[in-house]
Formats: sequence, C-alpha cells, structure tokens
Amino acid sequence: MNNSINVITNSVSKMYVNEDDAEYMEQEEEWVKDGLLDPAWEQQQRKTFTAWCNSHLRKANIQIKNIETDFRNGLMLMMLLEVISGETLPKPDKGDLRFHRIANVNKALDFIASKGVRLVSIGAEEIVDGNIKMTLGMIWTIILRFAIQDISVEEMTAKEGLLLWCKRKTAPYRNVNVQNFHLSFKDGLAFCALIHRHRPDLIDYDKLSKDNPLENLNTAFDVAEKYLDIPRMLDPEDFINTAKPDERAVMTYVSCYYHAFQGAHQAETAANRICKVLKVNQENEKLMEEYERLASDLLDWIRRITPWLENRTVENSLPSVQKKLEEYRTYRRQHKPPRVEEKAKLETNFNTLQTRLRLSNRPAYVPTEGKMVSDIANAWKLLELAERGFEEWLLSEMMRLERLDHLAQKFKHKCDIHEEWTRGKEDMLLSQDFRNCNLCEVKALKKKHQAFESDLFAHQDRVEQIAAIAKELNDLEYHDVQTINIRCRSICDQWDRLGSLTTERRNVLDDTERLLEKIDNLHLEFVKNASLFNTWLDGAREDLLDMFIVHTMEEIQSLISSHEKFKQTLGEADKDYKAIIALVHEVESIAQKHHIPGAVENIYTTITATELTNKWNAVRQMVPKRDQILQQELMRQQNNERLRRLFADKANVVGPWLESQMDQVTATSMAVQRKMEDQLAKLKNIEQQVIIYRPHLDELERVHQEIQEAMIFENRYTHYTMETLRVGWEQLLTSVNRSINEVENQILTQNTRNISDEQTKDIRNSFKHFDKNNVGRLTPEEFKSCLVSLGISISKDRQGDLEFKRIMSIVDPNNTGYVHQDSFYQFMTQQSTDSDTAEQVIESFRILAANKEYITANELRRELPPDQAEYCIQRMAPYMGPDAVQGALDYKSFSTALYGESDL
Repeated sequence: MNNSINVITNSVSKMYVNEDDAEYMEQEEEWVKDGLLDPAWEQQQRKTFTAWCNSHLRKANIQIKNIETDFRNGLMLMMLLEVISGETLPKPDKGDLRFHRIANVNKALDFIASKGVRLVSIGAEEIVDGNIKMTLGMIWTIILRFAIQDISVEEMTAKEGLLLWCKRKTAPYRNVNVQNFHLSFKDGLAFCALIHRHRPDLIDYDKLSKDNPLENLNTAFDVAEKYLDIPRMLDPEDFINTAKPDERAVMTYVSCYYHAFQGAHQAETAANRICKVLKVNQENEKLMEEYERLASDLLDWIRRITPWLENRTVENSLPSVQKKLEEYRTYRRQHKPPRVEEKAKLETNFNTLQTRLRLSNRPAYVPTEGKMVSDIANAWKLLELAERGFEEWLLSEMMRLERLDHLAQKFKHKCDIHEEWTRGKEDMLLSQDFRNCNLCEVKALKKKHQAFESDLFAHQDRVEQIAAIAKELNDLEYHDVQTINIRCRSICDQWDRLGSLTTERRNVLDDTERLLEKIDNLHLEFVKNASLFNTWLDGAREDLLDMFIVHTMEEIQSLISSHEKFKQTLGEADKDYKAIIALVHEVESIAQKHHIPGAVENIYTTITATELTNKWNAVRQMVPKRDQILQQELMRQQNNERLRRLFADKANVVGPWLESQMDQVTATSMAVQRKMEDQLAKLKNIEQQVIIYRPHLDELERVHQEIQEAMIFENRYTHYTMETLRVGWEQLLTSVNRSINEVENQILTQNTRNISDEQTKDIRNSFKHFDKNNVGRLTPEEFKSCLVSLGISISKDRQGDLEFKRIMSIVDPNNTGYVHQDSFYQFMTQQSTDSDTAEQVIESFRILAANKEYITANELRRELPPDQAEYCIQRMAPYMGPDAVQGALDYKSFSTALYGESDL
C-alpha cells in the first residue's frame, strides 16, 4: 500500500500529459470538435458530470442544476476550480454583461491551461453561449486533470491504471470480467464487487445475480451514496437501456470509488502497524509479569526452605535423626525437582523476553531489585550449600548417636556385671565372724580374704572401663547423661569403700593370725587353681557377651579370627577344669572315707565346684551363640559390600555418561559449521536422551537409600557420590535447556530480521575465533577485537571509549563482565536490520487522526481491535495543545514511550 501511495504522490508532481494521456486526450478533443456526441451518451454525461461537480461544490455550500447554463457567467466555474484545486483564482469581474462573462470564463480556462492542460477548440465564447458539447468537453478535461490523472498503477496511463485497478479488485468475483469502462459495468456486478472487496459488510454479494442488472446497479449506487459519500452520477435505467454506456461517465464514477477506498486502505495500513506494535508490547508485558511471578515464587520458596536446612537442632536420639533424614529424602525427591524445572523455565523466559525486546527495539528488561537472574542464581547456590551441609550433619549425627547408643548399652552391661559381683561384698567385709573362729578358721578367713583381694584387683580394670565409657558419653553429649553419671558415681564411691574395707579387714586378720597358728591347707591347691580358673571364666564370659560395632569386612573378620583363637584354648581349659574338679572329688573321697564331713567345706574360698561347673557349662554354651552372632554380622557386612559394589558399578556408568553428555552439549552449542536448525535438532535429541536416561538415576537413588539405611558411610570402589551425581544431573538439564533456548532465540532473530545463512555463519565464526577456551562468552577486550574483525571500528579516543561503553550496556545489561554468545548474536544481527521506529508509529497515528495533533477514543475504537484500542485509551495522556477538544489524547508521547525506558 505504501508503494501505491508513493507512486500516486509522485504522479501529482509530474507534468499532467504524458505521451499516452496526450494521445487519449487528443482523440477526445477531435471527437468534441467534430460535434460527434451520441444523444444517449450526452444525457449520461450531463447527469454524471453534474453530480460530480456538485460533489465538490457542496463543500462551498452551493450546487448547480443545469450544467449547460450555470457555468455561462464563469463564476460557478471559477468556484469549482478553487474547490477541487485548493488554490485561489484571480478575482472575477463584476457585472453580468457578455464581456464580463467571457473574461471570467477565460480566467478559468487560463487556470486550467496553467496546470499543463491543452484546450483544443474550447473557447470562452462557446461556454458563455451555452454550447453543451464544449461545456461537457471542458468538464471532462477538468475531471481528467483533477480526478483521474493522479491515478497511477505500475507506471501505466491514468485510464489504463484505473482499469487495471478495477481488474485486480474484481478478479476473484464470479460473473465479473472488467475489460473496459462501458459494457463491463453494464450489469452492475462490477460496481458491487468493488464495494464488497473493500467493505464486505455493506453488500451480500452471493445474493446478487447477473440477470438482475437494475437491482445490482441500484444496490451499488444506494450503498455508495449512503455509506461511501459518493453521489449518484449514473441513472440505472438509462445505463441499462444504452447499447454502449458512456465511457467518460463510467470513468468519472469509478474514479470516485478509487479515491474513496484508497483513504480506507491507508487507515487500515496505519491501524495494522499500530496493532502490531501494541501486540508486541502486550506480549512483552505478559512475559515480564510472568518472570516477576516466577522469580518471587522461587525466591520465597528458597527463603522458606533455607532455615529448615540450616536448623541443626534435633532430639539427641537416633530415631529422631532418622526421621529427619527421611524428611530430607522426601524434599530432594518430591519438593526440589519441580523447583529445578521452575528455575530453568525462569531463565528461559528471561532470555526469550530480552530477545523479543531487542528485536522490537525496546530497552532491555531490568527485573525488580532482588529478582535479577544473578540474584536467583546466588540464592540457589546458597540453597545447595545448605543442602550439602544439612546432609553431612545428619550423617555425622547418625554416626555419633549410633556410637552413643552402643556405648550406653556397653556401659549398662558392664555396670550390671560389676554390681552383680559387688552385691554383698560390703557386708562380708564388715562381718566380725573371725572373733568366734579357731586358728584354722581364721587362717581360712585370711586365705579367703586374700582370694577376695585378688578378685578385687582383677575387677579394677572393669571399674576403670566403666569410668572411661561414662566420660566418653559425657564428651559426646549423650541425652541421658545424668543417669549415667549417677550410676558411675555410685560404682566409684562403692569401689572406694570396698578398697578401704578390704585394707581394714586384712589388717584385722593379720593381727588375729599372730594369735592363731594351726593352719589347714587341704584346699589350698583348689583355691589357687579355682581362683585363676574362675577369673578366666569370668573374663571369657564377659568377652563372649561383649557387644561390638563394625563397618568393614576387615573388622568383622578380625573379630572372627580372635574368636577362633579363643576356641582353640578351650581344650586346655577343659583339662584345667577337670583337674580342679578332681581336687574336689579327692577331698570328698577322703572325707567320706575317713568320715570327716567338715573337711568337705573349703574354708579358704567362696568358689565351689558347682559354681565352676555352671560357669564352665555357660561358657561352652555361649561359644556357638557367639559364632552365630559373628556370622550374622559377617553376612550383614557382605551385604554392605554388595551394596557398595552395586552402587559403584552404576555410578561409574552414570557419572561418565553425564560428563560425556555435558561435553556433547558444549560441543554442539559451540559448533559453528553446523546449521542452527541442525544444532537445535541435535540439542533436542540430547534432551530426549537425558529424559530417557532418568530411570538410571532413579535406580541409583534407590541403591543409595539402601546404603544409607545400612549405615554405610564410605565406598572405596568409586569416587562418585550421590550428591555429585545429583548436581551433575541438574547441571546437565540446565545446560541443555539454556543451549536450546539460545539457539531458538538465534533462529528467531535470524528469521525475524531476514539474516542470511552466510551472515549468520560469519558472525558465529568470528565469535568462535575469539572464544579461545570454548566457554561461550567473551571478555570486553576479546569482544572489542571481534567487533573490529567484523568491520565495526572503535576509535582509541574518549569518544571511542564512550561508544564501546554504550555497546557493552546493550550486550551485557546485567554488568556480568562478559559478552555471551546469544547477546553477541543479537547485537550483530541488529546492526544489519531495521524495524519499526517511534516516528513510524506517530505517523500511523496521524493518519488515523486525519492529520490532527491528537486522537479521540472513538477514533481508536473505530480503527483498532477492541482490546488494543482500550490498551491505548488507558495509557495515552490527555492532549493539552491549543486545538484540544474534550477527550483528546496525546498519541505522540504514547508512541515515544513505547520506544523509551520501560516502566513495566
């Protein structure tokens, strides 16, 4: 449309008569000169030319009734020329005499001649005398000059251009074949088709019939007069009844259609331009609002979850820590993955928005303070640090609490054994039984006390172990440490009392021994052997009941080896046992033989043969139980070893796969020789492979859960941990999404700005040449060198520094200190293309406003779609100029704001 307008505008400034037009006019003038005018044509021309003149004279609030007589005095003719030309003619002569009329008509004819029109055989006298043929010829000359000559289509003559315009507009319509300006319009369908092509709401063309020419003509003429402000210039009955309608009349009437619809086409083009600009602005606003919403939601979630991850308070018990670990697993599997996707979507939306803003010459979008992409990345990094610290803390707490539980149970076990041994010992040491005993009995009591002292000394190690365990429980902050301390203090106090009482009783027995001399050594050997064997039994029983905790196969195998060595000593122990019991049997035999039942009682020790037998039997029963416990632990460690190997086998496959995929993404993103569509397809293929590979990571998560539940804290078969694989997976997803988004934005930029493949290849080759490390970004120095290589010169003076600083603000709006490939590509493509400007939008609004400096709400609603009209009305400031009317809106400031700083 713009080209057509330019052609028409240029035609106005050309000379009126070109070679073809001159030939056409000369034929018309010869025809007038010869007086050859068909009566039917004359009648049609009278009506048509009269209506055409009145359509212009009504602007001066005057009309003509008879074209033959009303132009005779020259006044109406001069007024018509002033209206249609917009110029002022010389002042007419006053008076109504013949020479006054001739003078006025000559002034009109001179004005026509001044416009480059040759008037052949048309003189003022013939007009004044009312020569209808000359008068009609003169009016036709005026119509040709001021209504038809300006029409130009594809450099054709005015007549041919108008005919070509009619052909093109009516080509799609049935029963219409415009070949001329007489018979082609006789059935009226051509007129109806022209109206329907431009205003389909005014005529239902499908209901028209070629067999009803009168109805068709009336329909077209009525609609044109009512809705297009084109007066009736033809009479339908005359038009039909004439064998060949007058070509001049038809051309005059059709030219009115052309001028009426050309204005509407300009308004439509202006409205389309404004709609396009407003649509881009509305879509950008939606993307900005979506970014703000996603950023706020993600940051709020991070702020809510971070305190939970940083909380190190927990009940000092293993079940509470295990519960917290299960809550953390739920968080990693269910709550965090959707947030990872939201973060990727947020970055994608931000990059797309910046690309759209650059493509539409809008300023770069700067998010609300605290919601920059860098702010979100920093918050995400702090979240990941908190996650790693939280998981490490949970695992260390589990190890600490597991050891605490083990120590507490060991403490209780040793305390139970010790308290069982000390039960009644204080009463025994406080006993005064020696005062009523004879020498033998005293000696026996002394021996018995010596045995007790040996036993007491043997138990000193157990008391020290109890105190050491209690101290360790205090150091590790055991939750029930108060009960531990009370029991430990009680045992230590009792042990101190036993030591004091033992010393006191020994002194008393020594004093008594000096008074008593008879000694009975019958049971000395028994006491000696039985005491050692009993101590060995107590130690063996304690070892067999001792609790243990191991984490490796080596540790359990060491315990099993020690137990096997112990089992090898049972043979010698059985011999010792039989020897000791043999002593008892010998005493019983002698006592029975010599009838001295009192000799059976061994007064030197509290150890009896029955007690030794019971302890020996108990130890032998404990051995297979100990075997079973050790074997169970061996099976558990073997299962742990299997889990370690299973995790390592899978991790050693998944880890390198993640690294290779990341390398593929990097290589594909940096592949300059590949077409961007191929790059995009390759990246999406990688994305699909990543999605398909997800079950492998889920399987690793399942094995990792089993490892944690089995209390396995190390794995020597792989250097990969679940945390490193999770981070690698998230980084791969983020890298794939970011690379796809960058390539899509580059394709969008290339398609939008019509950048050729060769231009794209040169830009990307230049970037790759200076991106030595293949990191997808350039330093400011590398970027400047790259610009120079592409022909953009940056001078080395202060002006050059300011220009380079301006360019950096475009390609690095967030001041990261780097120019990324996507920003570089957008900047370089922008240098080669152009797009809508504020001046173009202002000019479009001016067309809609009919060249006024303001526009009204009604005009916006009439010319624009409803939603975009309301968008403009809500945002346009009131127009405050001197020619303002009520409700006037300032479209200039609104258009400027569209390309200024964004308040969105």
